Amino acid sequence: MVDHYELLGLSRDATTAEVKSAYRQLAKTMHPDAGGTAGAFRLLQDAYETLTDPLLRRQYDRDRARAAAPPAAPGDSRSPSRWHSRRRGHRRPFGTDPDFVPPTPKVDPDDLDWWTTVRETDHVRHVPPAGCGHAPPLAATGLWAALLALAPVMVGSPVSLMMWLLLVAAAAGWVIRIVRRQLAASRTDRAFAEEFGDTRVFGRPGAERDEVAEQLTADLLTTYLTRIPGVRIFHGLAMPDSVFSDVDHAVLCGRRLVLVESRAWLPGHYAVDEDGELWRNGHPFRGGSVRLPDVVAAYRRLLPGVEVRGALLLYPSRAGEITTEEDDGSISAPMTPERFVDEVGAWLAEDPTAVDADLFKAVLNQVVSASARS
Repeated sequence: MVDHYELLGLSRDATTAEVKSAYRQLAKTMHPDAGGTAGAFRLLQDAYETLTDPLLRRQYDRDRARAAAPPAAPGDSRSPSRWHSRRRGHRRPFGTDPDFVPPTPKVDPDDLDWWTTVRETDHVRHVPPAGCGHAPPLAATGLWAALLALAPVMVGSPVSLMMWLLLVAAAAGWVIRIVRRQLAASRTDRAFAEEFGDTRVFGRPGAERDEVAEQLTADLLTTYLTRIPGVRIFHGLAMPDSVFSDVDHAVLCGRRLVLVESRAWLPGHYAVDEDGELWRNGHPFRGGSVRLPDVVAAYRRLLPGVEVRGALLLYPSRAGEITTEEDDGSISAPMTPERFVDEVGAWLAEDPTAVDADLFKAVLNQVVSASARS
């Protein structure tokens, strides 16, 4: 086992800030896109996520201390063979089957209330609208009709004629500005369509064997949420001020953004308490960590005025079933894939055809996976 502190070049009393700083420096050279290997970078991520989580760090320090202790007699609770099995890293909890592949989630569209309220072929609309909408052209038409109706009356005297001509000039200037704005909006929409075409999915999910949860979620998003015409899907996003893939997935529709973490954990019933701590089968869960609250907070700062929510999707890491509590509004509350499609799909389908070009580009700029567009 690689020692996390040695990997990061830190002493065991290093602060969280020092851990983060060391991680950022090493990630610049160890990331696969910078010439490193995927395996080495996963070790670096393991070290970072363990040492920045107080509970995981305490457990890790206890385990390392036990490893350094003299060998215990067989059957002793301190036997390294026993504690080593309990702590195999939070990415693959003890008891998981490395050869097990979670089943692909299947959702019956007939069970989704929002499914029939949207059509994939509906035309998208940009928000906020770049043009003037229908009201100004209609108002201009009405104004011109009124001016023409007044013409016989206003031309009766030089003063009236002058006033009428001034009104006509003002109306003409207003109409010209409206036309120019509409043309500019049309050019903007055409340029956006030409640049991105009909592409709905950007970036790529993790392709390693231990990233099967990301691959399943990617298929889930493409299979079901792309029915909503305004939905755009992103894989492998960075946190603000980072260049590394910290966010598994993001789903954008209009000015609503969902950030998604995908995890393969032990079967059981998962819940989150009022402090945001994860529980499994009535006991605190120590088999995995979640960065979702920090990620959501960072994106809310990056995108003010945007509705941002998080979703933690769980898949079984061995044969068995995962169940979760009803949504209590917590950012880190776990969800099954089926619940995610139902609840998050309904939330996005409330405004199904909206595409905010500026917001879309801001999110796309955070995609750092191997290919920005797929």
